[in-house]
Amino acid sequence: MKLRSKALAALAVTLGVGTASADVPQAVETFEAAWKIVHDTHFDKTFNGVDWDAARVEFRPRAAEAKSPGELRKVITAMLARLGQSHFAIVPGTADDATTPAGTASSSATGSADPGFDLRLMGSDVIVTAVEAAGGAAAAGVTAGWRLVAIADRPVKEMLKTLPESNERLRGLQAWRLMQAGLRGADGSKVELSFEDGSDRLVKVQVERRSESGLPVKVGSLPTMFVRVVEEEKKTPRGRQAGFIGFNVWMAPVDAPFARAVDKFRGSAGMIIDLRGNPGGLAAMMMGLSGHFIGQVKPLGVMKTRDNELNFVANPRTVDTSGRPVSVFDGPVAILVDSMSGSASECFSGGMQSIGRARIFGQTTMGQALPALFDRLPNGDVMIHAYGDFVTADGTRLEGRGVIPDEATPLDRKDLLAGRDRALEAALAWIDKTAGKSF
Repeated sequence: MKLRSKALAALAVTLGVGTASADVPQAVETFEAAWKIVHDTHFDKTFNGVDWDAARVEFRPRAAEAKSPGELRKVITAMLARLGQSHFAIVPGTADDATTPAGTASSSATGSADPGFDLRLMGSDVIVTAVEAAGGAAAAGVTAGWRLVAIADRPVKEMLKTLPESNERLRGLQAWRLMQAGLRGADGSKVELSFEDGSDRLVKVQVERRSESGLPVKVGSLPTMFVRVVEEEKKTPRGRQAGFIGFNVWMAPVDAPFARAVDKFRGSAGMIIDLRGNPGGLAAMMMGLSGHFIGQVKPLGVMKTRDNELNFVANPRTVDTSGRPVSVFDGPVAILVDSMSGSASECFSGGMQSIGRARIFGQTTMGQALPALFDRLPNGDVMIHAYGDFVTADGTRLEGRGVIPDEATPLDRKDLLAGRDRALEAALAWIDKTAGKSF
């Protein structure tokens, strides 16, 4: 089972994170505030080799000439892009023009409900990778492996042409965000979608957008996120029991159901943690969750800010959810990741990999592993900005690199059409090979 992260989609396309109205005459004040935040908090005093004072001189006149909030955001975003790092972005505080990537519909019109399927860029095609059982897409007959051809009357291939050339992983992330901006809308509304099915036959369907399920969580100025945790029993090829736990975002409400799932599968031959599509969240949670599998205080990685370092260590969990003493689970642990696993998901999987406590399956992760803060700007927008770097216990820097799986299982359209999950299959086979071994 793959858990889609609607939280990232909401962040990518949701407006209304603040109530203040953007005021173009505040353009200079807003620009100056954004520049100063980076100047005062960036973890690297050399600003990743960028002359930050010169950037101010270059971009300030453009900000002063901005004729709309959207133009101002483009100026600030261009300046932030000079850093060449993740977790620097502007989340609009008002609905106006130019709030979404070129070629997408205005988010003010889209809303936060979605048609109930996830997708990935595979080569030059956008392919459905998972369909939510209770979503509109499932009701319309859409299945994994279908190729998305058009959203309403807008061909996907034309939409993809609006993306700047970049490395394959970054382009995949940009394409995902672009598609989400066009797919999401008001709860109960419908969107006309064109697909090519498994026989490459053109299929046009009206898909109802439905509100997100899960426990709502509000963090600061970000859009509301909905936390979902799933747990299932899986069988290995040799018939052994394996526990499967997945969750869609790193937020505090994950902890209790995750702990209950660990209790349920404590006697299993192995455990699988599914972080595919999980964009991150509260990185400090990794210290508690890792403690279910590590019996001693052990470093997983280090967050480095401008003036300090924060050691992320596993904190052993030696009591179960009923308060009874237990030993941590010391059997094989597999972690599933993909190109949409980011931030805290990368820190956790990379940290567990670095100490040999977990084996990683799937595709290379986002490579966007910087911790970030969220500050309100004078015009009502919210600025996301990185304030630290993260390296794993063995010194691996994940930013720009990502977590590289121990066993890579590339996405394949034929597998999706056949209902196969090769990453999960590989993890279950590995559990068979290592069953009974303590880690």
